Amino acid sequence: MSRHIAEVVENIEIACKIYKMTIISNQVAQSAYPGQFIHISIPHDESLLLRRPISINRVNRNNNQVDIIYQVVGKGTKILSGLEKGAELDILGPLGKGFWIPKGTKKIYIVGGGCGVAPVRFIGERWDYLDITSFLGFRGKPWAYQIDEFERFSRKVFVSSDDGTIGYKGSIISLLDKHLSVENPDLVMACGPVPMIQALQKTVLKYDIPCQISLEERMGCGVGGCLVCSCAIGSKDKWDYKKVCTDGPVFWSEEVILDGESETKC
Repeated sequence: MSRHIAEVVENIEIACKIYKMTIISNQVAQSAYPGQFIHISIPHDESLLLRRPISINRVNRNNNQVDIIYQVVGKGTKILSGLEKGAELDILGPLGKGFWIPKGTKKIYIVGGGCGVAPVRFIGERWDYLDITSFLGFRGKPWAYQIDEFERFSRKVFVSSDDGTIGYKGSIISLLDKHLSVENPDLVMACGPVPMIQALQKTVLKYDIPCQISLEERMGCGVGGCLVCSCAIGSKDKWDYKKVCTDGPVFWSEEVILDGESETKC
């Protein structure tokens, strides 16, 4: 992890209020792995003191380019969306403990919901030698993105939307459940909003399938000092608080105790 200046190469809207920014960062491109994130200082507004944690979507180690994806939801991300080529960003990263592949894993299911689609794309880029099936859930067609990118490394890609304007109408976890009833992967790897993750926890438990989940939390420092991103890890009988920024954001699904809504890092 290091603090450094990254240069913006491209910053484009790829879906409704969802932007892909490409930056040049040797430190991130050469050392990041799936599930990690960067912490960005918002420029041009001194009132925005806290950095914004944003997941890493892709890295290119040949030219040191890094793709990040974020949704415009407030003042900070609105400022980010207006940055042009050549702009400089003060970033920390890469941060966090990401996804990993246990020994003997051959077949994986990737599950992404909404902004959670962004970080799980990096899984397929990094471990494209595995047998990968991807499940992507969106609010509707205007919010869908990067489906073609998943098709490059996935044996199959299944898409759902809440309103039925693209793919299967309904929850992506309902669609996943249908496939798990006939085929079990060695591992499920996922990121998405809390309701999706809660449904996923129940589903993988039903089929007894190992699952890693990346949690989306608001963060302060990003390096474990402020405790803003603490979450409950363990069981309902015995648990402790862990820091999403340093102990995670990726955990085994059976470890995580979720209650209510969570903030997002996209």
